[in-house]
Amino acid sequence: MMEIIKPIKNEQDYELALKILASIFHAKPNTPEGDALEVWSLLVHEYEQKHYKIQPLTAIEALKYEMEEQGLTQTALAQRFGISKSTISEMLSGKKQMSVNFLKFLHKDLGIPASTLLG
Repeated sequence: MMEIIKPIKNEQDYELALKILASIFHAKPNTPEGDALEVWSLLVHEYEQKHYKIQPLTAIEALKYEMEEQGLTQTALAQRFGISKSTISEMLSGKKQMSVNFLKFLHKDLGIPASTLLG
């Protein structure tokens, strides 16, 4: 008898789908379990896209995150870029807009994706 796979319509369905996924997670491709894993994964992904959409980071949020990750202070960042600490502080608070050169620096030197900085 074939198992009927239904759409995920609510949180209860979603929780059940996650349990099912966990139980068949190591299924081999091109097997009945592997096919079920693929279908359940698609259903869960679709539900998460609709109900758990993650907003992209702003340039300020990305900079704050990278500063924390790399252990950079405002003073260290200012020295690295050659501007004043007060300018860094104003940019982090949103009082001053980041220049194109500063955005390029953030991308090249700190590794922040250009799509995040320009988005």
